[in-house]
Amino acid sequence: MGRWRVAGINFDHMHMGDLLRQVFDHADAEICGIYDKNLDRMKSAIGNFALPADRVFTDLDECLTRTKPDLAIICAATAEHADHVERVARHKVHVLVEKPFAASVAEADRMIAAMKAAGRSMAINWPLAWYPCHVTTKRLIDEGAIGDVIEVHYYDGNRGPLFHLADKVEVTPEEIEAAKPASWWYKKASGGGSLLDYLGYGVTLGTWFLNGEKPLEVTSVVDETPGIEVDQHSITICRYRRGLSKFETRWGTFSDPWTLQPQPKCGFVVVGTHGTISSYDYEPHVTIQTRERPQQTRIPADTLPTGRRSPVEYVLDCIANGAPIGGPLDPALCRVGQQIIDSAVLSAREKRTVVLLP
Repeated sequence: MGRWRVAGINFDHMHMGDLLRQVFDHADAEICGIYDKNLDRMKSAIGNFALPADRVFTDLDECLTRTKPDLAIICAATAEHADHVERVARHKVHVLVEKPFAASVAEADRMIAAMKAAGRSMAINWPLAWYPCHVTTKRLIDEGAIGDVIEVHYYDGNRGPLFHLADKVEVTPEEIEAAKPASWWYKKASGGGSLLDYLGYGVTLGTWFLNGEKPLEVTSVVDETPGIEVDQHSITICRYRRGLSKFETRWGTFSDPWTLQPQPKCGFVVVGTHGTISSYDYEPHVTIQTRERPQQTRIPADTLPTGRRSPVEYVLDCIANGAPIGGPLDPALCRVGQQIIDSAVLSAREKRTVVLLP
């Protein structure tokens, strides 16, 4: 039996399998229970982690009451994040929410208030936060390597959310098309679409690179594909006090970046007053230019230390040491990202530039 008891709550998001594997592989943690209304969606996890029947639940409150977890991993559809966090908070359990934060700032605020009332920590997991190249970029920014950040350029996505299951297991085109009508990813009411799926990554890490600075205005454009009610491509421009930044999301990249980087390459280019850094997903280095050395120079990505290598490890380390959740997982910083997302949604819907929503 592990020291930390972790429950997996809702299997809407395929990342649940990946996060449960982190618990399974953690020397001081155990999967104490899993919950989903649909038993079939838990079968893979039951088999992968040899979970006995008394750790499998189709009633959320029963799962939390009987297993008494220290940490709950929530992988619900975006529009259900607030409801799930509020229900888990009543059981005084720490929470790790798989991205994105929420369907709106109002729902994000509900989540923050529920966890504050419970006296427990909440972290929002953005998988890009664990890429050594992006962590290295933040270190270089904080060290002043490129001066003050004045632009963030972001492009990211994948071939589509139904191309792969947990552990990046691929499915056939026929299976994808058959799954679309019932998938929450393709429903507006459930918080589907590439903008809500990927813009949060860019604007949250972008806000991290910008040390919390908020934009003044937001302009966003999305594709409008006949027969599909959500966007599969979005471009958002943020006007900051010192300049413009661009955040682009795409379902339908030529290839998945974890297999073969597409063109455009997925990741970030950060421009400062004295230099630039490119940091592309999965690459083992960043590339930097400075006034003193304008030729592009590769810098090996940092090796992440124990306790900072993955979300489950990080959150459990914070709980163990009574440390606050920081960086891109901090709900306060993530709320700025949510403000930008809400503003982008409004801008795209009304086809105009909007002032950043409160």
